[in-house]
Amino acid sequence: MDNVKIGEILLPGDEETQERQERQVRAKFWPTLKRAVRQVPFSRDLVAAYYCAVDRRTPARVRGVLLAALAYFVLPVDFVPDVFALVGFTDDVAVLAVAFRMIQGHIADRHYDAADEALADNPETAGAGAK
Repeated sequence: MDNVKIGEILLPGDEETQERQERQVRAKFWPTLKRAVRQVPFSRDLVAAYYCAVDRRTPARVRGVLLAALAYFVLPVDFVPDVFALVGFTDDVAVLAVAFRMIQGHIADRHYDAADEALADNPETAGAGAK
């Protein structure tokens, strides 16, 4: 995957685009994560990024970048289909890694606390987290 395409994927977009991506991410994040959790070595960071992206206190540009990256993660159509074990999430990981680097420092302790709670073995708290 070349840098131009990653750059296109991570464009924050306008408010309407961000709202559409947020709806897609909210609807598909947890089911996709449950399928990928064994293959994603940085699940805690991924879940913290989710909470950062849906946190209204996060700057709009940062939210836009994260929502674009997370939308790419949850959408079934991408460069390498996610149905291929191990290899299927490599393009998703690349996009997420670039997004994390772009927004370094914006994922706060409250987002990691929410991620830890969501990833705990208690299914009642999974997906709840801080807003």
